Amino acid sequence: MRGKRGRPRRRPDVVLGDRGYDHDKYRRLVWDLGVKPLIARRGTEHGSGLGTQRWVVERAFAHLHWFRRLRIRWEIHDDIHEAFLTLGCALICWRRLRAATGL
Repeated sequence: MRGKRGRPRRRPDVVLGDRGYDHDKYRRLVWDLGVKPLIARRGTEHGSGLGTQRWVVERAFAHLHWFRRLRIRWEIHDDIHEAFLTLGCALICWRRLRAATGL
């Protein structure tokens, strides 16, 4: 069989972005990939609703920065860094499940 191993990659339907990415160049790049950009416009009032969805991602990054080794990347090899990232995600999930069940 040809191709790469694993599940085929899928493109997302929508990409969320904050005001820092409000430029026609970025919107065009995303549209050319077949993805709809939802990027907040500069100069408009807050309240577009993007923050409620982006907050989940920002919170996940904040949780991963609890681990010093992930906050500053010391590893040269990508596979070692990815292993620490996976371990960090597993620890965060385990702590949240433990707190939710009251154990």
